[in-house]
Amino acid sequence: MAEPETPHISLKIPWTTLLKVIAAVLAVYLWLKLAWVIMLLLIAIIIAVGLAPTVNRLQRRGWSRGAAAWGLVLLIVGILLGFFYLTWSSLVAQAHNLGARLTTIEHDVIQNTPQPILDLVRHSENNADASMLTPFLMQVGTGVLTAASAFVLAWILVAYLLMESEATYRWVRGFVPSRHRARFDATASEACSAAYGFIVGNVVTSVCAFVYFLVWLSVLKVPAALLLAVLAFFCDFIPVVGFLLSCGPAMAMAATRTMPVVIAVVVLFLAYHFIENYVLAPRVYGDRLRLSNIAILLAFAVGAEVGGVIGAVLALPLAAIYPTIERYWLREQFGDDVIAEHAAAAAAAKKPAA
Repeated sequence: MAEPETPHISLKIPWTTLLKVIAAVLAVYLWLKLAWVIMLLLIAIIIAVGLAPTVNRLQRRGWSRGAAAWGLVLLIVGILLGFFYLTWSSLVAQAHNLGARLTTIEHDVIQNTPQPILDLVRHSENNADASMLTPFLMQVGTGVLTAASAFVLAWILVAYLLMESEATYRWVRGFVPSRHRARFDATASEACSAAYGFIVGNVVTSVCAFVYFLVWLSVLKVPAALLLAVLAFFCDFIPVVGFLLSCGPAMAMAATRTMPVVIAVVVLFLAYHFIENYVLAPRVYGDRLRLSNIAILLAFAVGAEVGGVIGAVLALPLAAIYPTIERYWLREQFGDDVIAEHAAAAAAAKKPAA
């Protein structure tokens, strides 16, 4: 009696599929190796888009493209460096004051926290008596040094992007198949609108935050008022969570005064958060960055996990571009019903992003 034949399973994988898999793996590898450079380039592109209208106006008034680009960049960098030059000694002294205050608060918290909870918090630490604040401060210091080097490179990139914007766009557009170029142009146009809204909106709201907190904290005689106002300026660029990051140190310094001052500081932060979300943001952002709070929080969480602070800052404009990508590039996959439903949901989200 003949033995039954053993079935054979044949698996055929097209070369195109293998190439796509290899391309995906390569993209992930490059992202892991070049994430910092990519995020820096994205920031430079967003800033360049925000400054492009001003450069165009200067060019129409007779400036050369290069002179307008470098002149605007040097003006902005000069203002920033001039501010820190004039206030550096005060900021350093106030930073020492704030650091000492936070260390004191940490010591008090440790003294009044049950030992089992401390052991749980320090479980990952090699030294059980190590400060929980020191690693955070070291990370902040490292971040400041990294940001300083990134600051110089970013503004150089901004200048060259402003000078060569049209040539760069045509070069990138050349990689797009001709049948997709109309959609590519529409996507780029709406992405530029979102980037412009992000830059203008954040600069306006951050400057308002700086002035608001500098005035009120000075009136309340909260120590390190200038440093806290500068912190509020930078934290305002971080959606949602930035408000909490700047409020904590302000409360810590207000606690050196009296409890009514602490309460007043909390009320001031809540008041500004309300003013920015419901008064300033609708006027400076318009419909460019109209996202729900859930979308903002998810984008922030993903951005922070992928790229740290820079990723968190980039999360909002990138999330705002997604509806455009969905409308122009994913319609066939999702269908008209899904696109229409998402558009209706976005239109119903009246609360602006901050």
